[in-house]
Amino acid sequence: MTALTAQPPDERLAPRSVARRLLGRPELGAVVGAAAVFVFFCVVADSFLQASSLSTVLYASSTIGIMAVPVALLMIGGEFDLSAGVMVTSSALVSSMFSYQMTANVWVGVGVSLLVTLAVGVFNGVMLVRTKLPSFIITLGTFLMLTGLNLGLTKLISGTVSTKSIADMQGFPTAQDVFASHWTIGPVDLQVTILWWLALVAAATWVLLRTRAGNWIFAAGGNAEAARAVGVPVARTKIGLYMAVAFCAWISGQHLLFSFDVVQSGEGVGNEFLYIIAAVIGGCLMTGGYGSAVGSAVGAFIFGMTSKGIVYAQWDPDWFQFFLGMMLLLAVLLNAWVRKRAEASA
Repeated sequence: MTALTAQPPDERLAPRSVARRLLGRPELGAVVGAAAVFVFFCVVADSFLQASSLSTVLYASSTIGIMAVPVALLMIGGEFDLSAGVMVTSSALVSSMFSYQMTANVWVGVGVSLLVTLAVGVFNGVMLVRTKLPSFIITLGTFLMLTGLNLGLTKLISGTVSTKSIADMQGFPTAQDVFASHWTIGPVDLQVTILWWLALVAAATWVLLRTRAGNWIFAAGGNAEAARAVGVPVARTKIGLYMAVAFCAWISGQHLLFSFDVVQSGEGVGNEFLYIIAAVIGGCLMTGGYGSAVGSAVGAFIFGMTSKGIVYAQWDPDWFQFFLGMMLLLAVLLNAWVRKRAEASA
């Protein structure tokens, strides 16, 4: 009877150390950067650690973070959306003008705005999959069209570049509770956008890590042709991602409207780059197929700390763009280093 030769263990089944698992997380670089920024502003700004200051930082982070979540998912899926910033304003304008002109309950305007905003997302997605043009070109065209529509229609309907006040209309208080309420707990003022932000991060993380749709997103961004060959519905996935961006733009637009009850039609231009920056700082690759929703939240938190930390440190706010650009470059370099280390230790 011959002796059985011992087979070497399968490396794929070997337990991974905590360090190796951490190096494999796309948001690791962003977490390290966030800790560094937090310590830095704690040292240079005495008021940064005050509870009221931290609540302001969280609010600033949430207004960017709500949009950074779907933008991160879209980037993981291999695409961009340059219309995301003005889409927020378009959503608010539709709600306000429809409610005012139709003298309807503001919730009717909110519902119409949701349908219109989702339609813009579908338009971006369908144009992308049908024309095969780069998403940069598709959404740049949508950005220009929405910018013109926001200004042109608002002037045509309202006679000015801003909407009329809807604060005295039926349904305004309840809509404000949903989209723009806040709670004061001692010195801390918590805005409802923080809850929206955390809920979206949790939902997006669950989708990415626990559902078939999450696998489709990573596959479509990593190699769309290979994904399509194994049965991944790439077209539907990308259309769905653009609709997710539109849905979050609707949430942000309603917050904008019900916080101030009027909307300036020229707002939102340039904000799309802030959403992309937050996603990139959070570990999303520009080439797609890699990233996380949690990373986008950390990137938005870095944005909030920097934008408000400069104020608390009593520096010239004109330096903000410089620090934002510097953080973007450092984050990309750090993320690239972490990813190489993760691949080397795999």
